[in-house]
Amino acid sequence: MRKRGRLYEDIACDYLRSIGYKVIYRNYMCSYSEIDIIALDGDIIVFVEVKGANSLYFGHPALKVTSGKLKKIRECIKEFFNRERHPSRGCRIDVITIVGNRVEHIKDINLL
Repeated sequence: MRKRGRLYEDIACDYLRSIGYKVIYRNYMCSYSEIDIIALDGDIIVFVEVKGANSLYFGHPALKVTSGKLKKIRECIKEFFNRERHPSRGCRIDVITIVGNRVEHIKDINLL
């Protein structure tokens, strides 16, 4: 399972780089959880959750990003800013889903 997750994260990183993002951390660990990818979109820090599946048989992978998971991500973001003191003009949480060979990028999951 971890091997497949690593593959999905590799695909997501390649995708982000292809659209001009700079990946600065992978699997950022904090007390509450981890953040799959932290990247820069210009001067905005983007915290990326990656979800993948072989098919949509069990539903869209984005549905696995629950309110509980978002809460953990937000706690990690607080810890990130306390630790890293990273200068930025803002941040957001994105979700990248991979189903088969299709990559979908959902920007600013907070708006959903």
